[in-house]
Amino acid sequence: MTRSRAATPRRSTYRHGDLSRALLDAGVELARGGGPDAVVLREATRRAGVVPNAAYRHYASRHELLQAVRSAALSALAVAIEAELAGLRPGKNAADFARASLRAVGTGYLRFAQAEPGLFRTAFSVPDELGGAAVAEKAGSSGLNPFQLLGAALDKLVDAGVLPRARRLGAEFLAWSAVHGLAMLIIDGPLRGLSPPAQRAVGQRLLDMVEKGLS
Repeated sequence: MTRSRAATPRRSTYRHGDLSRALLDAGVELARGGGPDAVVLREATRRAGVVPNAAYRHYASRHELLQAVRSAALSALAVAIEAELAGLRPGKNAADFARASLRAVGTGYLRFAQAEPGLFRTAFSVPDELGGAAVAEKAGSSGLNPFQLLGAALDKLVDAGVLPRARRLGAEFLAWSAVHGLAMLIIDGPLRGLSPPAQRAVGQRLLDMVEKGLS
């Protein structure tokens, strides 16, 4: 009996019966280490400890697994942004809190990109729809995805009288483009050589620029 169990150790990786979760976890770790190109179904099945054919009942192709991993990466990004927002303490001044909320969204975004470059690249590796209802697999604990968290912060600016309502339309795209561009320059571009303190300083100056530009 002991010899029989030893002959099939790979089954222990999903002994609770959730092979789909085991494959997703393996895919996330592959993305964490090597970005979207590293998410390969055969390697995920090897890490999960099953034969490749077993995976097809859950993910019919590499593309399906990559989509699931990408959703998980977006959810992780949302959680990172929520952690920054959770550190804020509402004060008497609604305008200051609204500004701090927008800055927290940008700061969480940049910090996640620097801490998890593989997942960050994977999160934006294939096209996605911006509109529509929130999808739980791409959201944080609030039920909002990163783009929706940015929208909520911009709405706070409008409610506080910081951002004119006439300038609210499309503001997500302007703020997002600026912060995402900096994130990519830091993890994959010429700003990789900056020291972490210098990267943080550039990030905060960019957020200052975004806030002033929107208002």
